[in-house]
Amino acid sequence: MNTYQNILNKKEFTPPDNWLQIKTIDMHTGGEPLRVIIDGFPELKGNSVLDYRRYCKENYDNLRTSLMFEPRGHADMYGCILTPPNDEDGDFGIIFLHNEGYSTMCGHAIIAISTLAIEMRWINVKEGDNILKIDAPCGRITSYTQVKNGKTIGVRFHNVPSFVIGLDRTIEINDIGKVTYNLAYGGAFYAYVDLHKNNFDFDLSPNSYRKLIQTGMNIKYAVTQQDKEILHPFENDLSFLYGTIFIGDSDKKDIDSKNVCIFAEGEVDRSPTGSGVAGRMAIHKARKEINYGENMTIESITGSVFKGSIISEENYGPFKAVIPQVEGTAHITGMQTFIIDPKDPMKNGFILR
Repeated sequence: MNTYQNILNKKEFTPPDNWLQIKTIDMHTGGEPLRVIIDGFPELKGNSVLDYRRYCKENYDNLRTSLMFEPRGHADMYGCILTPPNDEDGDFGIIFLHNEGYSTMCGHAIIAISTLAIEMRWINVKEGDNILKIDAPCGRITSYTQVKNGKTIGVRFHNVPSFVIGLDRTIEINDIGKVTYNLAYGGAFYAYVDLHKNNFDFDLSPNSYRKLIQTGMNIKYAVTQQDKEILHPFENDLSFLYGTIFIGDSDKKDIDSKNVCIFAEGEVDRSPTGSGVAGRMAIHKARKEINYGENMTIESITGSVFKGSIISEENYGPFKAVIPQVEGTAHITGMQTFIIDPKDPMKNGFILR
């Protein structure tokens, strides 16, 4: 039998018993990846999503880097682990993974995992809205996946209370100058930087990719050092600035504006950023620029679009918060079985930008 015939006949590799195998389903929401870990990850211990996240960080962070970093991933890879819910009323919990660590909220992942729940028939699927109660580190998210003729049409979710800490704040940054920003929370804290109020030498197109990363990270570090109000009213684990969101105009007439989010360690969100859109709803409500029954369409750097609106308002600690709704679509891109050879010197991954 010649070599090529062997290739045709032998298409399965069986790893040794001491090699770890982790199975995933890969997806994207508006171009932003989500690697859903479905089997092979060690059991996480705890009684809540925050407990599971803490346990993962303390015991299995090497597996996060193995699956997010090169050679299995890349600098902008994103993933999640599914866990038990916080209580019997929830459907499941979710932990978010990226190049820097573990985020508190991720709207694109909520849209993707809700879509996957339908496609995998993890729930009894019905026509119309299929409701999921998902426990994220920031709190419970309720998603509504619309099904028509057995097919997923789209997902909308009601986010945790989202609020504004400050509007039109300023900061001086070396090599950039004065930057005006808004500070708001939509499941994670962001510094929102409007191109109309700042004098930058770049736009929000893919051509500005490198400049967006550099400037976004400089703003994130500077705001983190100066602004001492990045404090969640109830959970200290959520009290950190996740990223910078640049806001500008879309060149499409039917789109209200554009978002480009630089988060974690310089990741560029390919989607309009679900938690970022949620925080924007709080900002626009505070400025009286949106009201109930109105929608805003927000475009990403890839041209994908989320729709944002406001469901209700409530007091949340010292803040007047809104409950935002964010809408989008997601797609499955592949199924993977990753293997980790314990003798591989690069088993824990690396990143080159």
